[in-house]
Amino acid sequence: MQCNFLIKKMKKSLIALSLGTFVLGISEFIMPGILSFVAKDLNINIPQAGHLISAYALGVSFGAPIILLSVEKYRLKSVIIFLACLMLLGNLLASFAPNYYSLLACRFISGLPHGAYFGVSTIIASKLADKGRESSAIAIMVSGMTIANLLGVPIGTFLSHNLSWRMIFAFVGFLALLAVFAFKLFVPDVENQTTERLLDRFKFLKHLAPWLIVGATFTGNCGIFCMYSYINPILTEVAGFQESSLSILMIIAGLGMVLGNLISGRICDKYPMGLVAGIVQGLAAVFLLIIYLFSFNQITAVVMMFLSTFCLFALSSPQQLLIIKHGKGGEKLGGALVQVAFNVGNAVGAFLGGLPILQGYNYNHSALSGIPFGILGFLLFMYFHFRYERKQTIQS
Repeated sequence: MQCNFLIKKMKKSLIALSLGTFVLGISEFIMPGILSFVAKDLNINIPQAGHLISAYALGVSFGAPIILLSVEKYRLKSVIIFLACLMLLGNLLASFAPNYYSLLACRFISGLPHGAYFGVSTIIASKLADKGRESSAIAIMVSGMTIANLLGVPIGTFLSHNLSWRMIFAFVGFLALLAVFAFKLFVPDVENQTTERLLDRFKFLKHLAPWLIVGATFTGNCGIFCMYSYINPILTEVAGFQESSLSILMIIAGLGMVLGNLISGRICDKYPMGLVAGIVQGLAAVFLLIIYLFSFNQITAVVMMFLSTFCLFALSSPQQLLIIKHGKGGEKLGGALVQVAFNVGNAVGAFLGGLPILQGYNYNHSALSGIPFGILGFLLFMYFHFRYERKQTIQS
């Protein structure tokens, strides 16, 4: 009886943690779908609205080091409750933001807990799981992100089109409030025990491998987000879709993310992860070129959007696993660095993708800006593969 109670308690804890990732998933990925609505309401242009994506990503980059600072002194439960309060604050303030600059600040605040939350909740999920079931527990925790992309973002796009973009931020703030109570009720008071010295966690950075992984993560995300940051106007202004169709199109984009994550994980069980990531990154560069050339065709635009988001999340699993494998002794720092690289790539991509639009070119030129970064990410992953993975295969 006591064993069954503990199992039920663990499941409730993991579901509570997945609520947190659901909130973060909507917060991060909602902006591309509502970009034109926000721009119109605040009387700004699309590239300026794209900076709202960059502001969130920069918040993630500044917030990720909180993992290394806060978990040393405080219990993990206290840390995630604090991070959920930051989610609540950022999104609630965003729903009332009176102008563009205040919304930029709110987006930055909303991004602060993102990287830290993933790091801390991963530790909690692994501690709650039975031995040998850590991966399954972490998968349940992360599932909130995929559900957010599949359902939450399209619902947010629908609300923005039919009511107001402010409604979605208020809704996400409400979910963050629910997460605070869920953490208090269902997440055990897990104590963080660490014997590692802080300086020892930086030793893995003496090697080239983690820098190749971080560099490829940055360039790959930068390339895809040059285009994806402006997917809303690409679909409406270039491909000719009605704004009322955007919520359905965002479901297709979310489905690409979910399938990319699932299929990539299975492939990486059989083949070298660096090779898989390199091939995916190379394909992403090809898809960006096709979007640039043929996005005026609606079928092509939707298929390439699906394949691009497929690649975006197909890269996530090998990136995270590779940094753990090549970051021995500094896994938490490595995970934080990947989050920083991922989100700085988003920020830089949103900025660079908007430059040709500011010069008067059509929105599909944002994809053209991302192609060099996609190619560079491909080269970094392939160099990593030939230097480390293929060498190990030959030696074995």
